[in-house]
Amino acid sequence: MSETILTEDLAVRFARVALGHVTREYPNKPDHVLAGPQDARTPRELHPVFFGSYDWHSCVHSYWMLARLLRRYPASDVASEIRALFDAQFVAEKVAAECAYLSAPTARGFKRPYGWGWLLKLAAELTSFDETRWREQIAPLAATFAQRYRDFLPLATYPVRVGTHFNTAFGLRMAADYAAVTQDDALSALLRDTALRWYGADQDCPAWGEPSGDDFQSSALIEAECMRRLLPPGEFSSWFDRFLPRLAQREPATLFRPATVTDRSDGKLAHLDGLNLSRAWCWRSLAVALGEDDARRPILLDAARRHLDAGLPHIAGDYMGEHWLASFAALAIDAEG
Repeated sequence: MSETILTEDLAVRFARVALGHVTREYPNKPDHVLAGPQDARTPRELHPVFFGSYDWHSCVHSYWMLARLLRRYPASDVASEIRALFDAQFVAEKVAAECAYLSAPTARGFKRPYGWGWLLKLAAELTSFDETRWREQIAPLAATFAQRYRDFLPLATYPVRVGTHFNTAFGLRMAADYAAVTQDDALSALLRDTALRWYGADQDCPAWGEPSGDDFQSSALIEAECMRRLLPPGEFSSWFDRFLPRLAQREPATLFRPATVTDRSDGKLAHLDGLNLSRAWCWRSLAVALGEDDARRPILLDAARRHLDAGLPHIAGDYMGEHWLASFAALAIDAEG
C-alpha cells in the first residue's frame, strides 16, 4: 500500500464526521462528581464549550482535529462551518464557565491526564492561525491545565502504564507541544525531567500485556513516542535502542499485529480500532526519527501502514467509535514531528 496522506477530500470527510457530533449533547457520559443536588446539571450546563461528542475529552480532541484540518485546508467546503463553530464556542463567558467547573474541589482530577493533554494540544494548534481571537479566548483554560501539570507532576511518584485514558506518557507527550509553542521552557523542562524519572531506565520492553481488551493506546509505543518528543535526538536514539532492542527482528511481535475488533457497538471493544490508529501514529513518528538510512525505518513504516489500514475504514458507522476515532486517524496521517 502507498502511504496515506491527508488530501482535501479526506480532510473534509473527517471534518464532517466531527461536525456531526461536537454539538451533539446526547448520548453523553459525564465524568462528574456530585457534591450535592445543585450539581445535577446537563452536559451543556456543565461544559458550555465541550458538551458534545459523548464525553468531554472526545469533544476536545475533535475540536483539535477541526483546527488542524482548517489550518491544512482553509478554503475547503467545510472551512466556513468550522470557523462559525469556533466563533460560537470559543467565547469568554463559555470558557469562563469551563474554568469555573475546574475550580471545584471535586474536579481536581477531572480528565487527568488524557483531557489535560488534549486541551493543551488544541491550544497549541490554535496558535498556528493568523487569527488570534480563538487562542486568546481559550488561553485561560489552557493556562489552568498547564498549571495542573506543574502542580501534579512533582507529586506523581509513579507513571501509569495502561493503554487507556490514564496513561501518563500520553499526557506528557501532548503537553510538550503546548510548552514548545508557548516557549514555556520551565514547563518543557518539567515534562522532560518527569519522563526521564518515570521512563529513563526502562529497557528491553516485552510488551507482553498488549493488547488488553479495551486498549486504545500501546503502552510501549506511546512511551517511546513520549521520549522521542521530549528528548534531544541523540539521547532519544540511545534510549530507544535499549527500550526496544529487537525491532529489526519485528519483536515484540505483538506490537506488529493489528488488533482484532469483534463488536464496534461495544464502546470498550471499539477502543481497539483506536489502538490500531494510535499505533500507526507512533510507528510513523518513530520511523521518521530513525533517519532514512536506518534499516529499521521501513519495518516501522510498514507496521504503521498495516495498522492504519486496519483502523481507517472504521472511523464512522457506530457512534461508539464515530465520536472519537477520526482524531486518531488524523494524528496517524498528518501528525507533525
